[in-house]
Amino acid sequence: MPDTSKLRYAETHEWVSLSGNIATVGISDHAQKEISDVVFVELPKEGRVVKQKESAMVIESVKAAFDIYAPVSGKIIKANQALSGKPDLVNRSPYEEGWLFQIECSDPKQFQSLLSEADYNNVKHHAGH
Repeated sequence: MPDTSKLRYAETHEWVSLSGNIATVGISDHAQKEISDVVFVELPKEGRVVKQKESAMVIESVKAAFDIYAPVSGKIIKANQALSGKPDLVNRSPYEEGWLFQIECSDPKQFQSLLSEADYNNVKHHAGH
């Protein structure tokens, strides 16, 4: 398990880790529990430019389909192709093997505006989720 205290979170339950201007995105452990058993992941197209808070991809579970939003603006440079064959990695390893995609940030300052782990936990608990 990575050091989740270094991650930032969107209110829509995506986590982000930043290395230089490359943001790796996944969904939180809380979100994967809410979504329940993931059966299909519709990965974003590499090279696609997304704006912060724009829907980037879809995760389908036994319950429903869920939009996953880009927590920062930029170009999607890599999608986790392992999820095509093993969508349940999102449930089993949301912070490691189950990451979703990487974005080359057009504005790394957006990362700083996302929620810290403590703030995310506060929002998550007060939102009744």
